[in-house]
Formats: sequence, C-alpha cells, structure tokens
Amino acid sequence: MSNYLVTGVAGFIGNRVAELLLSAEHTVTGIDDLNDAYDVRLKQWRLNRLLSNPDFSFYKADISQCTAVEEVILRTQEKTSRFDAVINLAARAGVRQSVENPWVYMDSNLTGTLNLLELSRRNDIPKFILASTSSVYGSNAPLPTPETASSDKPLQSYAASKKAAEVLCYTYHFLYGIDITIFRYFTVYGPAGRPDMSMFRFTQWINEGRTVKVHGDGNQSRGFTYIDDIARGSILGLKNLGYEIINLGGHETITINQLIHRLEQALGLPAKIEYLPPHPADMQANWANVEKATELLGWVPETSLDVGIQNLVTWYHAERQWASVIHTT
Repeated sequence: MSNYLVTGVAGFIGNRVAELLLSAEHTVTGIDDLNDAYDVRLKQWRLNRLLSNPDFSFYKADISQCTAVEEVILRTQEKTSRFDAVINLAARAGVRQSVENPWVYMDSNLTGTLNLLELSRRNDIPKFILASTSSVYGSNAPLPTPETASSDKPLQSYAASKKAAEVLCYTYHFLYGIDITIFRYFTVYGPAGRPDMSMFRFTQWINEGRTVKVHGDGNQSRGFTYIDDIARGSILGLKNLGYEIINLGGHETITINQLIHRLEQALGLPAKIEYLPPHPADMQANWANVEKATELLGWVPETSLDVGIQNLVTWYHAERQWASVIHTT
C-alpha cells in the first residue's frame, strides 16, 4: 500500500484517479480549493463519493498558497508516512477563460506547481506527476501529434502556463533528481465531466431542448478519450521514468458535427444548432499520437467512443434533477 497526495481531487480527472487508487487499497490525501471556475455543485458531487472512504482525507486548500499546502503535507506525514508521490491534477483549465483572466491561470498552474515541487524536494517525496495539456502544441501541429512536435507557440495563457510548469518540472528533476512524469492530456470525457467541455454541454443542451452553440462551422475535430482510460494511464505513470512527457488521450477523433449527431442518437432527440464565429483561442484539430504511452506504460485505451457516450448519457439521466441546471456556457 502506498500513500499519495492528489491535488485537484474534486476535479474531473483527479477525482477518478483518487477513486482508482483507493480501490487498489492505497491511501489518498486530497487537496482542492473548490473554486468557482465552473459550477461547484459538480465538484462537490464528485468529492462526496470519496469522503466515506476511511483511507481518504480531504483538505480544502489552494496550491498557489505554499504555506497552506505545506501544512497539509506535514500534518499527513506525521500521522501516516512520507508520501510516495505527488499527483498534481489541480489547475485552472479552459482555453477561452484564460484569455479573460490570465493571472489566475499563472497563480494556479505555474506558482502552484512550483510550490508542490519545492515541497516535494523539502520532504523527500520521490515522484511527481504533472497534468499538462495538448493545448501546448498550438496551431499547425502534425496529426496525430507526437510529443516531439513543437510546443513553443501556445495560443493562450492556459497553454502558456502549462508549458512553463513543464519547464519548471525539468529544472527540479535536473537539480534534485525528482522522478517526474508529465501527461499532456487531450480531450477527456465521461460521466460528471467538466461543464465547459463540449460533451457535457451538448448532452445537457440537447436533452433540455436548448440551442447547441458551436463556434466555427463544426468541422473542427477533437480526439476524445474516456475518463477511466485517462485515470488508469495516469496511475501507470507512477513508475520510475526519470523525466518524461507523455501524450495521453485523444485517440478517437471526430468532428464537432459528428459528435452532435452521435449525441442525438444516444439521447434520442434532435439538436437545434447555432453556428457562431470561431474563437481565436480554439485549435482547429486535436489528435494524439499515443505510441509513447503504449511503449513506456503499456497503456491502451479500452473504452470506445460509442460506449463512453452511452455511459455519459446514462449518468446524465440518473442525475438529471441537478445536472440539468449546472451552469454551462
């Protein structure tokens, strides 16, 4: 049994990673500030699923505040043992929102990562996982995109903050020997997903008879991967790798128009679509080359898009009383 610190534990990926670690009989300490970047009811629903587990402890804290996080680490290690790894899945996410308030993205994604790296060094925590993003590849990336593709021209502050955090991770690996795995996540979906992402929004809008708003002509493409596959791959990254950047997700690619059609079929309802001007922060295409994940981790996605969409729709119907009023934009 190992002892892990998971930040962003009420977030979409962090919550599922914590669930899988607990089901494998590990001990998990979770940190989340439960901020209002999107509807907090969704974060609280995820968190409530963990709180009854005796091997889980939760602390409300902001990783950009070093003293608060240090207190959590010291308190936990006094009661149990040294953490075997920090899994940093806390972040301000969302490409469009980062254009409006870049400062909060730098606080959480860069300063927060610095704080956790420094606390890992001080407390001899040997392993560090960072959640990064496919957005670092910017425009004109080769498709499918390998890790060797240029990440020097991010299109918005979200991607820039994640790229900066990646570079900082290398510095701490080089100076202090911390074993670091960075995952560049592509588009992740599934039950209780982020409401600012297309899968959740479109499911809600179609089911509730609202207009589906599409920026662009709908021919832009995204590579989707189911949440369980992403969480499982993230946990595989806990092995000793030195310093590696690994794509995870985005293996099954369809256009936005095709996605809407699949959701119409799964929900049994027609979509009312309004096409809006393209957003300058959006990428035209997103598709991961995941050969490195297979080679280093033995990771292969197991859930097809059709099965994953049906799982999302089933969850939405079961939770519709409150999921139907979750704020989406």
